[in-house]
Amino acid sequence: MSASLNITSATVDPALLDLPWALPLEDWPSENIASLPKGISRHLVRFANLSGYVIAVKETTLDMAKGEYEMLRTLQRLDIPCVDPVAVITGRQSADGDDLLPVLITRHLRFSLPYRALFSQQLRPDTATRLVDALAVLLVRLHIAGFFWGDVSLSNTLFRRDAGAFAAYLVDAETGKLYEGGLSNGQRENDLEIARVNIAGELMDLSAGGRTDEELDPVAVSNGIVDAYRSLWRELTGTEQFASNERYRINERVQRLNALGFDIEELAIKTDASGSQVRIQPKVVDAGHHQRRLIRLTGLDTGENQARRLLNDLDSYRATTGKQDDDEEVVAHEWLIRVFEPVVRAIPRELRGKLEPAEVFHQLLEHRWMLSQTEQRDVPLAEALTSYINTVLRHRRDEATMINPPTGALTSAIDIVDDDDGDWRDRV
Repeated sequence: MSASLNITSATVDPALLDLPWALPLEDWPSENIASLPKGISRHLVRFANLSGYVIAVKETTLDMAKGEYEMLRTLQRLDIPCVDPVAVITGRQSADGDDLLPVLITRHLRFSLPYRALFSQQLRPDTATRLVDALAVLLVRLHIAGFFWGDVSLSNTLFRRDAGAFAAYLVDAETGKLYEGGLSNGQRENDLEIARVNIAGELMDLSAGGRTDEELDPVAVSNGIVDAYRSLWRELTGTEQFASNERYRINERVQRLNALGFDIEELAIKTDASGSQVRIQPKVVDAGHHQRRLIRLTGLDTGENQARRLLNDLDSYRATTGKQDDDEEVVAHEWLIRVFEPVVRAIPRELRGKLEPAEVFHQLLEHRWMLSQTEQRDVPLAEALTSYINTVLRHRRDEATMINPPTGALTSAIDIVDDDDGDWRDRV
């Protein structure tokens, strides 16, 4: 290790000093490398094990390393889904005294995968659409915060399963810039066009390699991000006008935003001089409506769609146990200890790296619904759990870290049938 090594980090992990910084990243020995699926990057990236977790190490220039580190920290403070910046290391030198490139270190996001590792054999149109929809939500959140990405693509994004959908996380922020006054329409449209072109190119590349379904149209899928983005942007930021005797539409607007997973911190309401017309516009929109409710009630920190699904099951539990009028927090605690936690504890230890607990619970509910439909009876949760573990979970690859994946192999994706009613559920 070079005596001039300099580590910039909010909280330095002493184990960082044990990594072979005097070697170029491409020459790191295999015992330091964690074999994880990677996206396409213009820089050399390696994964390494550190203190029980995995880090991503990227060689880059000094200015880019420091700039991206600070940008990721800023995005975290703004509650934007992104990877966790760990450190910037400079002053690296080889044993011969040659200068080596600085590195940016980020923490690997557990249970997340690059888009190429989220499908089995061939990418189907519905899976591609869900990835693009997730990226559209991320891009809207970034733009609301005033962040211009400049290099929007599937490759610069990590995805986590989120109750039949995907949640997108920003990985590469080196081209990004934050504007305190917000983005102009031109800047937003520029980012959107970059996304459309990059996604089309990425999907065409997969298609040329025979890794997409024959029915997948790369251009149509890439155009989908434009439609998804604009629809969501209008709902979150658009002005709505209606007659003063239709004030119920104010609550309808709020409920639509909540259903999309967003909270309104402030709502601007104006009437015209005659008082016959009302204009409303959400001023500050914050994502994670269902996540925050679930955390408040149970302490569980999940994805937004996972939170929505768990809350639906909680509401169903209240109905089937006749406790609709009881204190919500008390019933939520009861559901947690009688329904959710027993399911998590029942997962064999060797299978707990397959999926996040909330995703396991969601897929269990889907599996139970399918069993009930097939057998034309209400399948008890305990019976469904045994079936799910043996017929589904055991055959999945670990997504906690995906250590040592076979070359060229890809994680299988399970088709999820959305069902939020929960009327059929018996309880343990």
